[in-house]
Amino acid sequence: MPKTVRDDGKRRRHAERRGRFAEFLAALYLMSKGYRIVATRYRTPLGEIDLIARKGNIIAFVEVKARKSENSAVEAVSFHSQNRIRAASDLWLARQRKASGLSLRYDIVAITPWRLPSHFVDAF
Repeated sequence: MPKTVRDDGKRRRHAERRGRFAEFLAALYLMSKGYRIVATRYRTPLGEIDLIARKGNIIAFVEVKARKSENSAVEAVSFHSQNRIRAASDLWLARQRKASGLSLRYDIVAITPWRLPSHFVDAF
């Protein structure tokens, strides 16, 4: 049976809900580790950052991936995605008054079934 446009819309909505839930779980996990969530789904013309978290003077720009394994989650953050996240983070930093005293980091949080999230610090 061929796929219909309706099926594609359902899949897209399901993926969107799954992504939002994964970001929610990642935010809770990071907060449990002492991070404060500064922004979620920060959108710019150059790209989107799933989570921006702060702990002390460290700002972590976090990409959240929900996959069946940690490896596939980390591998899903392509070089192109990394560049978009870096470009978006530059715009976010340009809008912060006290950005010069912050240390920057790019992390990945992998959400896998039936496991606690995995936090890959300074992943790229």
